[in-house]
Amino acid sequence: MNDYVVSVLLGIVEGLTEFLPVSSTAHLRITEALLHVSLTDPYWKMYTIVIQLGAILALMLLFIGRIVAFLRTFPKGEQGDRTVLTHPLSLVMVAFVCTAAPAFLLQKVIGKHLESLVVIEMSLLIGGIVMWAVDAWSSRQESSTKDVDHMGLGQAIWIGLCQVLSAVFPGTSRSMSTISAGQLAGMTRNAALEFSFLVSIPVMVASTGFEFLKTVHPSKKALAQAAAQGDPIAPLVMTGHGWVVLLIGFVVSFIVAFFVVEWFLQYVRKHGFTIFAIYRIVLAVVLIAFGAHLFHA
Repeated sequence: MNDYVVSVLLGIVEGLTEFLPVSSTAHLRITEALLHVSLTDPYWKMYTIVIQLGAILALMLLFIGRIVAFLRTFPKGEQGDRTVLTHPLSLVMVAFVCTAAPAFLLQKVIGKHLESLVVIEMSLLIGGIVMWAVDAWSSRQESSTKDVDHMGLGQAIWIGLCQVLSAVFPGTSRSMSTISAGQLAGMTRNAALEFSFLVSIPVMVASTGFEFLKTVHPSKKALAQAAAQGDPIAPLVMTGHGWVVLLIGFVVSFIVAFFVVEWFLQYVRKHGFTIFAIYRIVLAVVLIAFGAHLFHA
């Protein structure tokens, strides 16, 4: 298939799934398998990482007003009852650290699971069931935290630690883990969803940047391991064609994500997360039935 068409399709998938609780990693792996995109090719590995930045940029633009308001009220907050540790910006960074530190230490485990079809299937299935149950339970409770401005330090730490699951088990979904964790911690759907979006900005920027550097400049250890396994890492060479393909994916991801986030916010406020939980479960069942053939075709 034409590289430009492949880029458009991957950009659409990334933009559609990055912030929905359905796992962009799983959907990109499925799409790449269907399109016969080689994940051992350093260009396509780099491409998959970079187009995520388009989705991140869209989210930052959508939340720029909220971020500016937080900066303006730091550290006391809108009501004057916050501190340096409990201001929303601080809580976002606390959650980020609670995610980044364990994820960095668990790099080997994450690397082993990243391409595992079984892990993706089970993560989609279990995550869907958990999200469905938590959302149903939360909707019957009186949530104590109705806004990000009223969150506590313990809630941020809890959400950050739960977000590690999405790094260790591909298919879990970053947004699913943070939203469900927030609801379990007594936050409303809106508060959990907003904090999920806010904390995803530093997490995604850091993880994307880290993975990009590893791909473009692999360590000596990674080069030696690949050579020992008979699969040497080829140097990444960018051509004019490659830059155009990458730009297409980046722009498509940005545009799609921009509109998806707006829609998602409106939809969840009225309908909750049930439809996404059902979708995850159905997709997991389909992968269990046909995934082996798809990924090894």
